[in-house]
Amino acid sequence: MLNRYPLWKYIMLVVVICAGLLYALPNIYGEDPAVQISGTRGLEVNVETQDKVKQILDKELIDAKSIVFENNTILIRVSNNDTQLLAKEVLSQALGDDYVVALNLAPATPDWLRMFGAEPMKLGLDLRGGVHFLMEVDMTTAIDNLLTQAIENLKADFKENKLAYTSIAKGNNQQIIVRFATSEARQEVAQRIDLLRDFNVTSQDTTGLVISLSEARLQAAKTEAVQQNTTILRNRVNQLGVAEPIVQRQGAERIIVELPGIQDTALAKQILGATATLEFRQVNPSTSVDMNAIAAGRATAPFGSEVKYDRTGGAVLVYKRVVLTGDHIREAQSRVNEYGQPVVDIVLDSAGGKTMFNFTQNNKGSFMATLFVEYKDSGRRDENGKAILEKTEEVINVARIRDYFSDRFQISGLDSAAEASQLSQLLRAGALIAPIQIVEERTVGPTMGQENITQGLESCFWGLMISVVFMLLMYRLFGVFASLALVANLVLIVGVMSLLPGATLSMPGIAGIVLTVGMAVDANVLINERIKEELRNGRGVQQAINEGYAGAWNSIFDANITTLITAVILYAVGTGSIKGFAITLGIGVMTSMFTSIVGTRALANLVYGGRRVEKLSI
Repeated sequence: MLNRYPLWKYIMLVVVICAGLLYALPNIYGEDPAVQISGTRGLEVNVETQDKVKQILDKELIDAKSIVFENNTILIRVSNNDTQLLAKEVLSQALGDDYVVALNLAPATPDWLRMFGAEPMKLGLDLRGGVHFLMEVDMTTAIDNLLTQAIENLKADFKENKLAYTSIAKGNNQQIIVRFATSEARQEVAQRIDLLRDFNVTSQDTTGLVISLSEARLQAAKTEAVQQNTTILRNRVNQLGVAEPIVQRQGAERIIVELPGIQDTALAKQILGATATLEFRQVNPSTSVDMNAIAAGRATAPFGSEVKYDRTGGAVLVYKRVVLTGDHIREAQSRVNEYGQPVVDIVLDSAGGKTMFNFTQNNKGSFMATLFVEYKDSGRRDENGKAILEKTEEVINVARIRDYFSDRFQISGLDSAAEASQLSQLLRAGALIAPIQIVEERTVGPTMGQENITQGLESCFWGLMISVVFMLLMYRLFGVFASLALVANLVLIVGVMSLLPGATLSMPGIAGIVLTVGMAVDANVLINERIKEELRNGRGVQQAINEGYAGAWNSIFDANITTLITAVILYAVGTGSIKGFAITLGIGVMTSMFTSIVGTRALANLVYGGRRVEKLSI
């Protein structure tokens, strides 16, 4: 019989719309201003920390809606933005550098909705605000690292060409000083330097050369440091799972990072601002060295060696030459080994694996130390007012090389599973080419975002109302069907956007939603006009409804599929807000086809199907 749907189709329609409504509901509850606290370097945040935080807030008469401890973080919800800023300032001063205190926004979704995994959709920086970081690359350290690498390259080149020298070291003003026993040796090296593209002889005397890097090499190194750090920061943002982030270069030495709708700003600040990496050094096996005398300044370390310390203050004599750095780490995963100890499994790239294999092959039975290297703000400023970063090194592991290995090994000696997890996350995100520091951090407030949301909602509302009025005037009861389909379409778009983990709604995304409202109306106009045409041609009511939907289907499908292809292309080649527009447009096209065709047909079949009807309200 014409125009009758089986029961399962009605059930499917109801289930889909109810599911869309369920996952769209969290968006009406909004978010609470919050302050989030987490530990640095894997420091455990526990119930005692929670009690301490509560005491600090009570002492300062700051009223918190709730203080929740979970996932090794403390989340403090407050009533307004002023209280949020005050709480952050007070807690930052009271807790010190051992904890990261950051602003956040916490969803106010009821527990009964969270049981179904329902969360509000993520809003872009232009709608909900977010975190804005301005980061600066420490070019002084970048050039210093480049000079260290250049010295090693020169040593290797001199050795390969059998050129004699007595010493080579860094001098002032980004220069390298080489000393010789004879003027003939100095002349041979000077001639060799002239053949090397990246070096210039700045000055020379009888037994010495002052070498500088060429201006082209210095500029290339600075550009490379910013570009590679930008790439690494993008990788770190990916570790955070942030949708539609902005990571871009600004000027010669700075990088902008904007994280809209981020749920863990403390971790973001910790991961993005981290300058941590690893260095693998061979341990000097000398037993004649008085480590206590070196530590007290009464003696010096042997030539080519230096003393490093572990977290307990124990001294380890290591060679200055770095066997391998964290730049070669391709994968890092934390786990607990068979002895219940936290470890980090390391996978190196091919070049790192080859270097490690050659080293372990030649040094079987020796000890290798793993150093955790980090740059921290020293509290001092240079002549330009920039913060001076201080390099800190800590031995976290010393192990005997019992057999050859190449690209796979593990690091042990860590204090806790939390430290192992954080170290693995930092290593996965990539070692920075040069240290960076956050010179500006701000949370984009909700004022501007609220205005954009209000304007976006108003445009959707008025677009919907005009479409509803038009459909009611032109198509009567079938206009009611179309209007209900429009409302269901909006609910499904919001529900799907809330479900997709990588979807973020921005102003262009709202434009995509408004556009799909018009396209959904267009589909219903095609269907209704086709039904009216069939009635004018003398078709019966039931046959006219059937032919109307069947005849309009091809036109609706062709129009929507071409729009969907456009949305896919925009998403594939676009960035940022363009992707946001493409996502909502693509989702809107699919949901509008479902509601305009299946939804309105179900309503028409429910009202008119399976019975004799002389006249349609259309």
